[in-house]
Amino acid sequence: MKSLSTIVACLILLASQHINAQDNSDSYNNAIGVKLYPGAITYKTSNDGRKYFEGQAAFFKKGFRATVLYEIHNEISALDGLRWYYGTGPHLGFYRSKYYNGSTMIGIDAVLGLDYKLPGTPLNFSLDWQPSFEFGDGSGFDGWGGLAVRFAF
Repeated sequence: MKSLSTIVACLILLASQHINAQDNSDSYNNAIGVKLYPGAITYKTSNDGRKYFEGQAAFFKKGFRATVLYEIHNEISALDGLRWYYGTGPHLGFYRSKYYNGSTMIGIDAVLGLDYKLPGTPLNFSLDWQPSFEFGDGSGFDGWGGLAVRFAF
């Protein structure tokens, strides 16, 4: 947990170097931060502000999981900076537990959520549901999601 805190602090410091270059609008092309469930570092990038790739590196007591999502964002006209999104992508996990002794798992994820870029600031928030299915021994459906807090640049 200590190493995760150190990594997060370094990422926030790196992202803060770009804050002054931010145009402070309600859109963004890059954002880095943390997702509070399952405890992941998250990075989003886009060329057009509508289609994003999001990488997540989740660290937990019994393993590690890397996920790459392709997301499509759509405007919600009721509030500047608020968008809804959906997407899908693969994941790869390495787990150790009572049931998985050093297992490598692959799977597919979906995502559905809300994204909000706070106008006039470099802050971006998202709240989503991320169901997934893993293949192989111990395969099955799992669902998580959560709140992400990012610095947009």
